[in-house]
Amino acid sequence: MNEIEIGRGKRGRRAYSFDDIAVVPSRRTRDPEDVSLGWQIDAYHFDIPVLAAPMDSVMSPASAIAFGRLGGMPVLDLEGLWTRYADPEPLLAEIASLDPALATARMQQIYREEIQPELIVERIREVRASGVTVAGALSPQRTAQFAKYVLDSGVDLFVIRGTTVSAEHVSSRAEPLNLKRFIYELDVPVIVGGVANYTPALHLMRTGAAGVLVGFGGGAAHTTRATLGIHVPMASAVADVAAARRDYLDESGGRYVHVIPDGGMGESGDIVKAIACGADAVMLGAALARASDAPGRGYHWGPEAHHPELPRGERVAVGAAGTMEQILYGPSSGSDGTTNLMGALRRAMATTGYLEPKEFQRIDVIVSPHHPTTTR
Repeated sequence: MNEIEIGRGKRGRRAYSFDDIAVVPSRRTRDPEDVSLGWQIDAYHFDIPVLAAPMDSVMSPASAIAFGRLGGMPVLDLEGLWTRYADPEPLLAEIASLDPALATARMQQIYREEIQPELIVERIREVRASGVTVAGALSPQRTAQFAKYVLDSGVDLFVIRGTTVSAEHVSSRAEPLNLKRFIYELDVPVIVGGVANYTPALHLMRTGAAGVLVGFGGGAAHTTRATLGIHVPMASAVADVAAARRDYLDESGGRYVHVIPDGGMGESGDIVKAIACGADAVMLGAALARASDAPGRGYHWGPEAHHPELPRGERVAVGAAGTMEQILYGPSSGSDGTTNLMGALRRAMATTGYLEPKEFQRIDVIVSPHHPTTTR
C-alpha cells in the first residue's frame, strides 16, 4: 500500500492529487470528431459527463436551464438562497460586493433565513417546465425534513450531498437518516456523497445509490484541511472508489454504481485525469462559477462558507473566463485550461486513442508531479 513512516508510532499511506499524475499516450490516435462524450445514469442520458455543483455561485434556475440545454446535468441547491428568498438576486449582488474581511459574517446572516418548502417545489418545477432534466440536492441533515417537497416537485434525480456522507452515521441526539431504507422507498435515482476511500464507498453503494460523489472538502472554496485537518488527494480518492465500484459490481451480480468526483477539478486537465482514474462523470463548481453568466458574479462559495458555528470554506474570487457555453465548448482564447473543457477532454481521448469515457478509464497513468516551467 506504499506506506511511509511518519514517525515511530505512525505510518501513512501515500496518496496523489491530480497534479501528481499524468495520462500516457497509447499506440493509437483517433479523430476528435469520432469521440463521444455522452453519459447515461439510470434512464437519463446527457451529452457530456458533467454535473453542475449545487452551489449558489454556480446554479440558479436560469443557469440550470442553460446548463441543461448545453448537455449537462444541473443540480439545484435546495438549501440555498433560491429556496430561502422569493427574489435572491439583490443578495447575490451584495455577496459579490462584500469586503473580504466581512464576507463570512454577512453570509452567515443572509443564510440564517428559513428554507421555504414551497420555494423548493417552485424552483424545481421552473427548471422542469423548460424540458431540462434536473436534480435537486439536500444535505443529509435536511433530507428527511424536505424530501417530500422535492419528490412532489417532480425532480428527476435526487442528490444527497455533504462534506462527507456515511452509511453508518451514529448520533446520541437524533435518529440518523437510514440511507438504505430511504433510497429503497424512492422512485427516483439517488446520487450520494462525499466519500473519499474504498470502505465507506462500498457501504454507500450497498444502500442502493445510483452514483457516489467522491471528495472531502477539497474544492476551491473549501478550507476543510485548515479547519479540520482533513484532506484526501483526489486522484487516489477516485481510484479507491472506482475499486469499490468494481468489487461491488461482482458482489451485487452486475449492479453498476457511477463514480463522480466532486471538487479539485478547476482545469480541463483535471477532468481528463479524473476519468482516467475511474470516474464516470465529474461535478464542477469553481470551473463553472467562472462563467460570466453564472449567478456568483465572479465569486464562488459553498455551504461550508456560511456554516453558523464553524465555517469551513470562504467566498473566493474566480473571475470570469467566458460564458457558460465558452467554458464548456469554447472557443478558447487562452491556454490555462479554464475554457472549452469538453473540447480538451475530447482531444485528450482522441490523442490517446479512446472513443468514449468508459474506455478511457483503462488508460495508463504515471506518477509525475507537475512543476510549472518558467522562462529565464
